Amino acid sequence: MSLVETGPDVIVEEAERVRVETPAVLYGLMAEFEEHEQLLAAAKRAHAAGFRAMDAYSPFPIDGLAEGLGREGSMVPFFTLAGGLAGGLGAYFMQWYSMARLYPINVGGRPMNSWPNFVPVVFELTILIASISAVVSMFVMNKLPQPNHPVFNVATFRRSSIDRFFLCLEASDAQFDREKTRRFLEGLNPVAIEEVLE
Repeated sequence: MSLVETGPDVIVEEAERVRVETPAVLYGLMAEFEEHEQLLAAAKRAHAAGFRAMDAYSPFPIDGLAEGLGREGSMVPFFTLAGGLAGGLGAYFMQWYSMARLYPINVGGRPMNSWPNFVPVVFELTILIASISAVVSMFVMNKLPQPNHPVFNVATFRRSSIDRFFLCLEASDAQFDREKTRRFLEGLNPVAIEEVLE
């Protein structure tokens, strides 16, 4: 059957039928809080209860929230250092190889490996490659860009950038059980608890 024979109404009806028949997959449960202290306390209690696959959403940075979620140090500084070292060593090698090996020119009896002449380029490439490494590693580790995420399916989540605080316990966690997790979240006294569907 061609597109012309079916018509746009049939295509829309078929898309609706497929969407209705496809079961929704649970991503997790999300609790909404009014104050950042509540979110911080909830994250600490969830981590103490054994939850590891969870995330928190806030309109502003909260001191201690990453630790409350059980996050350890970031690898971004390591990649920044590695990028800076690679940039500096690469710049030095590039200049040394071109001036001392490929095109050796004796100017005023100076040595071929005259490192003071190489310092400006080494400095510039160290800073350049380190900063590029920092930005790229930050994007990769934060899984960005991510134009869509399951938490965007929750209607009240739009307030996470205005005045609400959210804690999402993901269904992929080994500790996650829909009913037990809901009861655990209810014990944290949230404003609301929503199911997050993929």
